[in-house]
Amino acid sequence: MPNPGRPVQRRIDPTTVGGRARGTSGRPGGRKPRVVVKKATLRDWIGGARLRTLPLAVAPVALGTAAAHLLSNGGWHWVRALLALAVAVFLQIGVNFANDYSDGVRGTDRYRVGPSRLTGSGAAKPRTVLVVALVFFALGAVAGLALVVTSGYYWLIVVGAVAIVAAYFYTGGKRPYGYYGLGELFVFVFFGLVATVGTTYTQVGTVNIESWLSATAAGLFACAVLMVNNIRDLAQDKAAGKRTLAVLVGLRAARVLFAVFVVVPYVILVFFVLFYTKAPLVYFTLLAAVPAIIITLTGKTAPEFILALKLTSLTALLFGLSLAAAIAF
Repeated sequence: MPNPGRPVQRRIDPTTVGGRARGTSGRPGGRKPRVVVKKATLRDWIGGARLRTLPLAVAPVALGTAAAHLLSNGGWHWVRALLALAVAVFLQIGVNFANDYSDGVRGTDRYRVGPSRLTGSGAAKPRTVLVVALVFFALGAVAGLALVVTSGYYWLIVVGAVAIVAAYFYTGGKRPYGYYGLGELFVFVFFGLVATVGTTYTQVGTVNIESWLSATAAGLFACAVLMVNNIRDLAQDKAAGKRTLAVLVGLRAARVLFAVFVVVPYVILVFFVLFYTKAPLVYFTLLAAVPAIIITLTGKTAPEFILALKLTSLTALLFGLSLAAAIAF
């Protein structure tokens, strides 16, 4: 899922001055200036990883671990928790680079108004971006295999394989389901339910209601982040033939859906308030959530939606960490 990055820089070939070839009179027939795309730097690659999306990987693992801590009567498997975190982070970065590659080679990013991408801008070769994506998927697979071995639940290998395949075909392949309005369903299932419940299960071998409810909240925040990103790119995605959920339902309905995705986790929070004394403190995260909702409901420009995206990611992280602390302590 995207986050704001640094736009690619372009420079005029030094053999030209003022749009005219150096050493010519500027008359017709002179050599035309050549626009050169600056090659991706380390900073560009870090931007391509879209680190601002990582809260969507961290929060579910924190919530799943807190639920496991509760089931184990105060104990928890920190090694398995770290392995689950590694799986979530590596897959998140992997899907970010895979999206960069797939959208770039399809030409979808030609219509972008948001930050430029490595492939679409020409700053990096498509094959290089694909290889980087596959490397992170491989790292996630290795961490997942280690988690399976340490937990002893070998059937989870199938779940991990499905997650990696789903991450690639979100925008990859001939018929990417992200182009048919199914992106929110993907992030809800894998960055909400699977990440949270899976973390709990690998630590204690069972799942409680706290894990399921917090997984639902985490998944809805992931949907909200994706929705506001797609609202920003709605007109451009429509022109490119990318039928996101925002494109399919229209701007007004997309704004309302975003608000629903953000508000429902706070309704779910009522359950935790009834049983955990520190849970009411989680409502302080509304200080970031409410501005995100207002901006998304009223915003008209890309910078406004980028700000809403940042606030939503921050809300997801703070909500997840504070609720996890309320459950565990």
